[in-house]
Amino acid sequence: MKDKIIGLILLQECDNKIESLDSLKKECPAKIQKLENDLNTCRTTFQADSDKLESLKKERRKTDQEMQELDSKIEKSQIKLSNIKSNKEYTAALKEIEDLNKEKIKVEDSTLKSMEEIEASEKKCLENRKKLERIQKDFDLAKKKVEQELEALNKKSDALKKERLELLKGIDKEFLGRYDFLKARKGGVAIGSVIGGVCQMCHIGIPPQRFYEIIKLQSLMSCPNCNRLIYWGEDEYFVKVLGNPPQSTADEC
Repeated sequence: MKDKIIGLILLQECDNKIESLDSLKKECPAKIQKLENDLNTCRTTFQADSDKLESLKKERRKTDQEMQELDSKIEKSQIKLSNIKSNKEYTAALKEIEDLNKEKIKVEDSTLKSMEEIEASEKKCLENRKKLERIQKDFDLAKKKVEQELEALNKKSDALKKERLELLKGIDKEFLGRYDFLKARKGGVAIGSVIGGVCQMCHIGIPPQRFYEIIKLQSLMSCPNCNRLIYWGEDEYFVKVLGNPPQSTADEC
């Protein structure tokens, strides 16, 4: 009987390890997604600043063109001024030149402001580019690390699944049926030990008569509280074969 139960215990340990690895494997895509989100956020910021810089440069080209047009108009007005004969026309030409110069001052002020904004924007874009390159490099390294981690987890999981198949060959079919039934309904934990008269799965004391039956172990026993399969964990045979296997902290019934 003890040999049969050993198989279930080892199967439970194997299933626990597989479940633990599966949980870790599920975390890997989330880790990569977070890294991609951080990288995309940086890309979006860089693109927005680049678009702003291009817009400023476009506006600067527009003001440069306005300045050239104003200079051309002022030059033509001055030529026109030298050829005017009447005072009325002369006064009107002077007023035109004055208005053009005022407009030119506004454009110059706008150009100066645009130059300052472009300089600040270029500096910001340069900083963002360096930041993006750094984050891209960190992302590539981190992603590679996570992928290597996932690969290692898959190898361990595959090895455990092969180990599980070998364990199944030596387990009584009736025992395995009870194990699978409980495992599906008890959070993946179908069997556990009794230490000091207490079920280590639900942490409820075992009645004396039932505890005596567990010690004698003439049949596959179950906890009267949580219904999981149980064995006497302090039995010398189990201690010798299993050592001190880690116990589940589950306390659900």
